[in-house]
Amino acid sequence: MLRIAVVGSGPSGVYAAQALTQQSLVPDVRVHVLDRLPTPYGLVRYGVAPDHEKIKSLQSSLRAVLEDERITFVGHVEVGGDNGLSPDRLRQLYHAVVYCVGAAADRGLSVPGEDLPGSYSATQFVSWYSAHPDAATDAFTLRAGSAVVIGVGNVAVDVARILARGADELRSTDVPPAALSALAGSLVRDVHIAGRRGPSQARFTTKELRELGALPQARMVVDAAELARDPWYAAPAGGQDTPPLPAVVRRNLEVLRGWATAPAAADRLRRIHLRFFLRPVELLERAGRVAGVRFAHTAPDGAGGVRDTGTYEDVEAQLVLRAVGYRGLPLPGLPFDTARGTVPHLAGRVLRDGTPSPGEYVAGWIKRGPTGVIGSNRSCAKETVASLIEDAPLLLRRSVAADPLATLRSWGLRPVAWDGWLAIERAEAALGRSLGRGQVKIPDWEGLLGAAGDDGR
Repeated sequence: MLRIAVVGSGPSGVYAAQALTQQSLVPDVRVHVLDRLPTPYGLVRYGVAPDHEKIKSLQSSLRAVLEDERITFVGHVEVGGDNGLSPDRLRQLYHAVVYCVGAAADRGLSVPGEDLPGSYSATQFVSWYSAHPDAATDAFTLRAGSAVVIGVGNVAVDVARILARGADELRSTDVPPAALSALAGSLVRDVHIAGRRGPSQARFTTKELRELGALPQARMVVDAAELARDPWYAAPAGGQDTPPLPAVVRRNLEVLRGWATAPAAADRLRRIHLRFFLRPVELLERAGRVAGVRFAHTAPDGAGGVRDTGTYEDVEAQLVLRAVGYRGLPLPGLPFDTARGTVPHLAGRVLRDGTPSPGEYVAGWIKRGPTGVIGSNRSCAKETVASLIEDAPLLLRRSVAADPLATLRSWGLRPVAWDGWLAIERAEAALGRSLGRGQVKIPDWEGLLGAAGDDGR
């Protein structure tokens, strides 16, 4: 029997487990999917916006994989960190380990004032309204009148949309009570989304963009003159000096053009200002807190980038959310490429000093960097599993623990099994019923482990 540990129960980890059970070269495979949290699904549970029900429904397909009798969910087991299992210790239990630990760190702005109170990473905000147990339930009070979101990707659009939504619109979702209460009392009236480049280089999808314009309590504010600085906007069909226009860019520009020319809706509670060609150079301070963002105006440089124009603009903000990308974090005991924020690998095989390390593999963002959509993890996992299965004859020569779970418990760990997760689900359904809502997430470690019962204690 080939025993495999997959570290991480998000899409990349679940797809890796699925690929291991679907291959036919090694028929007798058992997979333990380990996660630091007592809950599965990773960013599908704790990263997808609560109002994106269609994407959140992906949990159903991930669930079907984890319910395979050859796959065992092992929650509340940390690998790495101060108190976690080391890779060397983990390899005592399994023939091979596939690390699917994602890219947990946010990229910084590297500007003065970035660490002022009132300045946060977008991930902190997402974790708060997604009820991640590491996030404090009172982390955001939303007493700011103006907020700035730096970045023009889907994460930036997500957090701006949540800021601009009314609490009643989110009551049917699984947003935890404290976050819903804070959103109900929010004083935010202006949300500024700012990117250093033009609209044709923004990373949001057309679907996400249109969702902003469909918010019943917010109106879009877009400056046509600002859009016109973009070469694509000026020549949307592509011309002698412009390559053919990608379809997603064309659709985005059509949406933006419509907003820029539409009459203002004066009856809306909030305004979403979508800004381009603004590079943050400093977060401004007043009374010890963030009070605004100083931006340098940029312009296309003719080579696909931007240059500073020498002019500046200050945007008032008592809340700043940074959404400029993610980076992988080193896992103690594994090699790490600090420049790329990934574990060095060859077709998913971990490289130590340039040589493949038998029994150690990576998949997902820690393998390729924070790129692609959720579905990209499937082909990424299949490549890694193909390498692992090719190595299986060598891996099977190693002696490993007959019962890894028993060994984990003997080491003092208290894994949460699938039954513990099902108990958490039932507790969240009961919490929702008590509040007159659908299922509502339990937002803290004590509540989650208490709901899991003996599994987590």
